[in-house]
Amino acid sequence: MNSGSASFPKRPHPTRGGASVPHRKNTADCRSEIMRCPETVVLPMKQHIGAPCVPCVKAGNAVAIGDVVGKSGAYVSAPIHASVSGTVTKIIPVKLADGSVCDAVVIQSDGQMRVSKSVRPPRVTNKAELVAAVRESGLVGLGGAGFPTSVKLDVPEGCTVDTLLVNCAECEPYITSDHRAAVEDTEDILRGLETVMRCESIPRAIMAIERNKPDAIRALDDAIRKSSEPESRRVGMLKLKAKYPQGDEKVLIKACTGRTLPPGRLPCDVGCLVMNISSAAFLGSFLRTGIPLVKKRVTVDGSAVSSPKNLIVPIGASVRDVIACCGGYCEPCGKLMYGGPMMGVALPNDTFPIIKQNNAILAFGREDSVLPRTTACIRCGRCAAHCPMHLMPAAVEAAVRTKDIASLKKHGVTVCFECGSCAYSCPAHRQLVQVMRLGKAMVRESQSAE
Repeated sequence: MNSGSASFPKRPHPTRGGASVPHRKNTADCRSEIMRCPETVVLPMKQHIGAPCVPCVKAGNAVAIGDVVGKSGAYVSAPIHASVSGTVTKIIPVKLADGSVCDAVVIQSDGQMRVSKSVRPPRVTNKAELVAAVRESGLVGLGGAGFPTSVKLDVPEGCTVDTLLVNCAECEPYITSDHRAAVEDTEDILRGLETVMRCESIPRAIMAIERNKPDAIRALDDAIRKSSEPESRRVGMLKLKAKYPQGDEKVLIKACTGRTLPPGRLPCDVGCLVMNISSAAFLGSFLRTGIPLVKKRVTVDGSAVSSPKNLIVPIGASVRDVIACCGGYCEPCGKLMYGGPMMGVALPNDTFPIIKQNNAILAFGREDSVLPRTTACIRCGRCAAHCPMHLMPAAVEAAVRTKDIASLKKHGVTVCFECGSCAYSCPAHRQLVQVMRLGKAMVRESQSAE
C-alpha cells in the first residue's frame, strides 16, 4: 500500500451495535457474465432520490445506447439513458417496488446494441467539469441509496473535505456485486478515485473493506502499488471486521475516521465524502469511454435460482429475463427481492425492471420464505444493544402503537436507517423495521399537517 505523506488509521475505530449475520457469499468467485440482450427494456423515470425525470422521447423514436430518454431540470436528479438500441414503443405509467407510480419509456431492442454517436469521453480538469460530467452520466449512488452523485460531488462552499471514503464493505448476505467490481474493475476504480481527489482537492482516500474478501484486497492493493498517478500515493486501505452494517455511511465514517455524523447533517460537514466502490468503477469507465450509466452488475442468488451468478445487466431489463439468464427457477419462488435480505425490498412478481440502484436479485423457495411466528416482547433490550444509532426500538414500537408523535420524536425515530439489526437480534421476532417505517411516516404526516 502506498500512502505517501497522508496519514491512515492502522485499525478501525470502534462502532456500536450491528449484527453478525451469515455471509452466504455464494457467488464471490463467480466472474461477471454479460446478460444477453433482452427483447424489451422498461426505463422508469424515477431511479434516484429527488425529482423524477420527464420523458424526452416519443413512441416511434429510434434510439441507441447512451441516448437521453428522460431528463429533469431539478438540481437533485439524474438523467435516464437508453440501455439498448432500438425503437421507443410507448410511454406508460409503471408502479415501482415502493408503491409509487411514474412514467416509463419502453424500448423494443433491435438486438444490435449500437452505441449512440453522441457518446464520447468527457473533458474533466476541475471540480465544475467533474460535477457537470457526472450529472450528464446519470450516476447515482450504486450502493442502494440512489442519491445523485453530482449533488454529492458539488461540495458547498465553506465545507472542507479531507477524506474520500470508498465503501467496499458489502456486508449484506448473498450480495457480491461490489466484490466482483473490486476484482474485475480495479483500474477503473482507481481512475475514478484519482479524478475525484484531484478535482475536489481531497488529500487522502481510504478504501474500507471487510477482511473476508482477501482476493479483492489483493487486487486493490496491487493496483494502488502499480499506479503511477500521484493521487494513488495518498490512497490507503482499511480492513474492517466482517460485521453488519459496516457499509452504512454513518457507521463507515465512524469506523474510518472516528468522527460522528450528527442527525440531519451531510458527510461533508465532518470532512468526508463517501463513494461506493461500484460508483467509483463506473466513474472511471465513463471517463474512459463516455458511455453513461446504462448497465449494472447484479448478483442473482437464492434457493429458487437454478444457477446463481453475477450478471452485467442492461438497466430496464425485467427481473424475469435476468432470472432466465441464470437458468430460471429451480423450484417455486416464495419470495423475490431487490437487494439483500436485511435491507432489500420484496417484489410481488418478476415483471419489475432492473433500475440503477439494484445490486442484487434474490429468489427464495417457499420453505426459505416462511417468516417466524411473532411473540410478545420480553423486554430483553437486545434491539437497543444492537442498534448502531443508539435507538430504543421497543420504545418506538410502543409509541407507534399509541400514535404518540411526541414520543416518536423524543426517541429519534427519524434517525433510523432501517438496517434491521434490531429485528434480526430480537428473540420474539418483532417486526421492528416495519415499525420504524411506520413511525417515520407518522412524524412526516404530523409535520406536513402543521
